[in-house]
Amino acid sequence: MVEQGGKAMAAYLGPRQQAQTDDMAEDIADALKTVSHVAEYWMADPQRTLEAQARLMTGYMSIWANTLKRLAGEEVEPVTRPDAKDARFKDQGWQESPIFDALKQAYLVTTQWAEDMVEEAEGLDPHMKHKAEFLVRQISNAVSPSNFVLTNPELIRETLSTSGENLVKGMKNLTDDLIEGGGRLKIRQTDMSAFEVGRNLATTPGKVIYENELMQLIQYAPTTETVKKTPVLIVPPWINKFYILDLTAEKSFIKWLVDQGLTVFTISWVNPDARQAEKGFDDYMREGIMTALDTVAIASGQRKVHTVGYCVGGTLLATTLAYMAQTGDDRIASTTFLTTQIDFTHAGDLKVFVDEKQLAILERRMKDMGYLEGSKMASAFNLLRSNDLIWPYVVNNYMKGKAPFPFDLLFWNADSTRMPAANHSYYLRNCYLTNNIARGLAELSGVRIDVSKITVPVYSLATKEDHIAPPNSVYIGANMLSGPVRYVLAGSGHIAGVVNPPAKMKYQYWADGPVGPSYDLWAQGAQEHRGSWWPDWFTWFSSWHPDEVPARAIGGGRLAPIEDAPGRYVKEKS
Repeated sequence: MVEQGGKAMAAYLGPRQQAQTDDMAEDIADALKTVSHVAEYWMADPQRTLEAQARLMTGYMSIWANTLKRLAGEEVEPVTRPDAKDARFKDQGWQESPIFDALKQAYLVTTQWAEDMVEEAEGLDPHMKHKAEFLVRQISNAVSPSNFVLTNPELIRETLSTSGENLVKGMKNLTDDLIEGGGRLKIRQTDMSAFEVGRNLATTPGKVIYENELMQLIQYAPTTETVKKTPVLIVPPWINKFYILDLTAEKSFIKWLVDQGLTVFTISWVNPDARQAEKGFDDYMREGIMTALDTVAIASGQRKVHTVGYCVGGTLLATTLAYMAQTGDDRIASTTFLTTQIDFTHAGDLKVFVDEKQLAILERRMKDMGYLEGSKMASAFNLLRSNDLIWPYVVNNYMKGKAPFPFDLLFWNADSTRMPAANHSYYLRNCYLTNNIARGLAELSGVRIDVSKITVPVYSLATKEDHIAPPNSVYIGANMLSGPVRYVLAGSGHIAGVVNPPAKMKYQYWADGPVGPSYDLWAQGAQEHRGSWWPDWFTWFSSWHPDEVPARAIGGGRLAPIEDAPGRYVKEKS
């Protein structure tokens, strides 16, 4: 283990000695400053500090007294229990051993106390308090006794039963991940060798029929004799790759749409480098969505198109719709927003990464390279759910010494993309920092964006446990539109709630709540339905676009295919 540890240290220090990786000093300094504001509130009043310490000590003393009773053979009610969904303490050792049970409860009491300290700190700027809550949660998650060999009963058993072989294998896994990350810890969440885009992921048959500097446009081959007359254009987010909507054949939303008799096109964004540094939001609109609309019209013979925007792809689509409304362009007949925010007032924990100081640091880094590295955004997303996406893999990979299981969704999650400097800066400033798009203060190509001008029919999908686009935030944005809107809430989260094929009969969705400005009132009155929202969407789409025509050949006889789907762009690694 010591030998492997030396290799891990070399893999970590090597790039730093050559100044090939940043040391995160500015990020750490900002975090310390944030937490210090909370500490200042409590230290300013000795009486307040004493009461807070007494509250913590009372919890510890209660745990100590209960532990002594358990050691004496008495049955006692625990001082605190972990959440029923908390997988960290599922092993029976945490319950059976009075010592480990006490350690677990002491940790839970401490973390709750720390969260209360932030919550009760008065006079803090709301953004500062939000950052402090997030940081305290990250620290709490990191110091959990489940993350360390000597304080986790399951890891102790594993180490004894294998004579420490698990730690040797774990250290080798750590070395491999540091080498793969170029000195940064790139935690493997799945067996990356088990999947390949184009082989067992993104396999729906189709062709790339157009490409430019920013995107390829894919048209999928029909599987039915007739198709809906109105074609469908999918606008995925550029911060992830489009094949989240075309995973395995059983999970592919794109394949399901094709099998329902739709002519489906999707944009596959380029994985940008310094050559796209100056490409902004308006470039992604003009060279992405607008150019794709032109191409879809040529290939399908139809001027009117239905569009689907996912996450930030939906935000771009909403601004494009507002731009088209202002300029008299009516080519989009209706649209679907999947977990899309237009108003970012309640945009969740991602807002903790966005303030003027942090943006200045980020923009300086992007200016040097021309883009934001994909690993930076991937790390931010993982931190939003660190107890699901970071620490279980630290324990499994480095403590248990096991390889992660093959999982297509986590392969996609690790297949990150870069972001052009200009585009990413516009997005963060006009959405998360100033909310200018919702406020009607943003511009694209010289046109003021007013989303209230959007009058086309809209299907707006949110997901109940979304940590990126919270459902109340999606609801507020949907209510800013002026056309008929069907708001639907799916079970689960940002990905699983969207990628939920009907055959699985998983989760549920809610619809038809009372129309109005209040999300809470809508949720109280909405009707619950078992299973996937996909059939509900198809019913909605068919009500607006019932006409059918014979199935279309790819390219419509007017555009020559460039290459097979999924194309080159999506295979470019960061």
